[in-house]
Amino acid sequence: MILSVSRRTDIPAFYSEWFFKRVEEGFLYVRNPMNPKQISKVIISPEEIEFIVFWTKNPSPMLNKLEKLEGYNYYFQFTVNPYDKEIEPEVPKKNIIIKSFKELSRKIGKKRVIWRYDPILLNDKIDINYHKIYFEKIAKELSDYTEKCIISFIDMYSKTKKNCSEKNIRELTEKEKFRLAEHIKEIGEKYNIKIETCAEKIDLSKYGIEHTKCIDDELIGEILRKEISAQKDKSQREECRCIKSVDIGVYNSCPNKCIYCYANFSCELVDKNAKLHDINSPLLIGNVNGDEKITLRKEKPVVAGKRYIKQRLF
Repeated sequence: MILSVSRRTDIPAFYSEWFFKRVEEGFLYVRNPMNPKQISKVIISPEEIEFIVFWTKNPSPMLNKLEKLEGYNYYFQFTVNPYDKEIEPEVPKKNIIIKSFKELSRKIGKKRVIWRYDPILLNDKIDINYHKIYFEKIAKELSDYTEKCIISFIDMYSKTKKNCSEKNIRELTEKEKFRLAEHIKEIGEKYNIKIETCAEKIDLSKYGIEHTKCIDDELIGEILRKEISAQKDKSQREECRCIKSVDIGVYNSCPNKCIYCYANFSCELVDKNAKLHDINSPLLIGNVNGDEKITLRKEKPVVAGKRYIKQRLF
């Protein structure tokens, strides 16, 4: 099983103590976001979890506790964007984030720290030239600490349109995407950082930029030095090429409160859910009420030679 920690919220930044406690106890619960009466029990021992992909804008709370992950294999998707507090209200200052990026890379190796520059957006203050300038500034800082940068362009989901409209944020035109991609590729070559896209329809191959998988069987296989057999995650949108994983996050629970976020519907819901977080609960947000159906979650292994078992608890 591959664990995604997490597309839905920044567990390394805000809930790492809970996660490490779950590691100690060997299991956690995930409530079905479409049916809260259904809960999956996920065994998270090193024997069951073949790989973990962490997603974060700030792994600082984890940096001095990585030894607790001994026996697990993992890499980080680490977002470093050029935006200020108007767009990413609770993300620390860039010098702090870049320092954390470098420290994490020194600890686990630059192959396992992937820089995300996404979503790329425009408004009255942020234009193509702005991105050219700040992408290069960040690339220069991270050039010795990562091998790859994944970019994506903002999609205006209905749940984020209101927040984005307040800051006059808009999507890039196709022409603007091509213009920026050409510059980003040149900067990537200058600093020896491979540029790839995440869940994009647009074809940037003429600039040497290919589509990639954020949860990537090729990278996982390279790190494990084993053959990986995995299918595309059908629960993700069509353009997403990620292989199947189990995401343990909760929507409306990320205190970064980035205004472009598709996983937060409102800051009010985030604040409400954050108050329900209990470090001793198997659930990330809230506790078991007693009227739920709890099912043991098992997935077909991606590393050859492991058995596939499905079991219902009660």
